Amino acid sequence: MNIAVIGLGSMGKRRIRLIKEMYPEYLVIGIDGREDRCKESEELFHIRTFTSLGTVDLNVDCAFVCTSPLSHAAIIKECLCRQWNVFTEINLVDDSYEENIRLAEDSKLTLFLSSTFFYREEIKYIRSKIANNQKWNYVYHIGQYLPEWHPWENYKDFFVSDKRTNGCREILAIELPWITGTFGNVLAHSVISDKMTGLNIRYDDNFMIMLTHENGCKGILIVDVVSPIAVRKLEVYTENSYLSWNGTPESLSEFDQFTQKLKCVFLTEQTEHIEGYSSFIVENAYKNEIKEFFDVVINGKTPLYGFRQDLKVLKLIDALGA
Repeated sequence: MNIAVIGLGSMGKRRIRLIKEMYPEYLVIGIDGREDRCKESEELFHIRTFTSLGTVDLNVDCAFVCTSPLSHAAIIKECLCRQWNVFTEINLVDDSYEENIRLAEDSKLTLFLSSTFFYREEIKYIRSKIANNQKWNYVYHIGQYLPEWHPWENYKDFFVSDKRTNGCREILAIELPWITGTFGNVLAHSVISDKMTGLNIRYDDNFMIMLTHENGCKGILIVDVVSPIAVRKLEVYTENSYLSWNGTPESLSEFDQFTQKLKCVFLTEQTEHIEGYSSFIVENAYKNEIKEFFDVVINGKTPLYGFRQDLKVLKLIDALGA
């Protein structure tokens, strides 16, 4: 197959590297309006690049949309109109969702939405333990100081500085799909938020959220772009069961009823990590969802998450005020 990666920033480069590693038989090209990014990708990956979709001179089977979120809707539509199957990074806004869903369905094309945490082995394990009718509680804190997200560039030049695609909204868009997929649809919520930092942003930089799920599960979700230390801390518990996770594969622990102590959960998949990124970011999940996308395109597999589910999550995030 011929694969086009649109947007050659950090995520686009990750997708190219992983596709070439996993599917060396596929031809990969890059598309980006910035000539410096095109040149960099040509040198790094030995691929052809183009400055626009209109200049591509070969038949493309699949496109990976890795540009900033506010540009996604128009690019997705253009790809679908060209009869390209589409994998898109998280969108953060629901611009043209219904139109692009209908366009993909009418054209019998795959429209696949990234939701990386569904493919984390630790999350899979936690979800397997919670797949019953018990009521569970959870406390989950995710935070990191915004300028440290992309230390190689000014946060004001990054889409998380925009109120519509802000940093707290992105965290919620990453986490809420697996949270609602695990604990159930949200029945009620309450929120406390404000601005604590002196950052030049026009949105609240920290949220304390209480969620009540339809099945009786309850959660406290703390999201911020304030914490000077990158933090991801999760506790999940019910009667006689307790799990904790600090964001890394080796930090997953579970209460052992026989010893009455916490024990480490050792997952079988060998973890891959790229230097320069937070220890919370492992490559395995990105590889797993790329594989899932091609399984959907080639074998007709039903994806774990899609645009229709994401519409509900984005409406919830709007209601939370992020």
